[in-house]
Amino acid sequence: MPAQQPAVSVIMPVLNEERHLRDSVRHILGQEYAGEMEVVIALGPSEDRTDEIAAELVRETASHPRARVHTVPNPTGRTPAALNAAIKASRHPIVVRVDGHGMLSPNYIATAVRLLEETGAQNVGGIMHAEGENAWEDAVAAAMTSKIGVGNAAFHTGGEAGPAETVYLGVFRRQALEQQGGYNEEFIRAQDWELNFRIREAGGLIWFSPELKVQYRPRPSVRALAKQYKDYGRWRHVVARYHSGSINLRYLAPPTAVCAIAAGVVAGVAVTPWALVVPAGYLAAIVAGSLPAGKGLSLKARAQIPVALATMHMCGGFGFLTSPRALANKVIASRRPSVRRDTAEV
Repeated sequence: MPAQQPAVSVIMPVLNEERHLRDSVRHILGQEYAGEMEVVIALGPSEDRTDEIAAELVRETASHPRARVHTVPNPTGRTPAALNAAIKASRHPIVVRVDGHGMLSPNYIATAVRLLEETGAQNVGGIMHAEGENAWEDAVAAAMTSKIGVGNAAFHTGGEAGPAETVYLGVFRRQALEQQGGYNEEFIRAQDWELNFRIREAGGLIWFSPELKVQYRPRPSVRALAKQYKDYGRWRHVVARYHSGSINLRYLAPPTAVCAIAAGVVAGVAVTPWALVVPAGYLAAIVAGSLPAGKGLSLKARAQIPVALATMHMCGGFGFLTSPRALANKVIASRRPSVRRDTAEV
């Protein structure tokens, strides 16, 4: 590794992350990277011990030779506001986004910095490697990394390195973030997609590489997973309305499934039992799809994969179908034009 590596700022938006925050920061401080680092944690209004743990991390790293932790407030609790606050409080030329439940692989930052240099990209990212700590989380992780669960999303299932529309988390050149004015804070979800859209529109390259891997801790309950995917669906529809060219079959599959199953149940009860073939066929499909997805897991975890899949599909589809147009109109009204480098320098 070269003796001189660019200094790196790691930014973390956190809210109610007492379970994983310390471990996540440990994975950052343990990076195989020779350059200077700082970790900036943007603290939302947590209801658990997150703030206390963050304060402990600040004290414990005060004398760290090359990587200290400090915090900034994020009273709104919104992820894009947290990211912007952390960017503003950080100072290094490379900015690494990490969530409070994400665990970086040991050479993540070194690999990302190398890829930025090799590709000329403005942002690089890799695989969201879901990994559970109990049977339910193992089931969710299997569902999230299977094509029947998330379609062909490369950052979930892997794929070849190359240009991408968006990437998971991201390692940015600070210049690109500042040029675009940071994240659009109206995007409560999908803020990564929107920012990467502006970077691409301005002529920048977004690069996906399977060399980059972040361990992701799935939601710990059916209720939490349902809320997560309802929000995903809601904001996917906002994205589709914001940029009509972004719609694809992966976006439309969950709402189509919800409509088909609902119609099948209603018709099966009111018209003919034959219509129940539709929901029965869906159930058979997710059970069959869960078999290869659960390879190597415990029997308890394998049994819960169909529940995880159905929760993801149905809640994601419901969120998409019920996403209010007023929300999309509000977001569209806040649209920021992409800024090219030559324009930014005028």
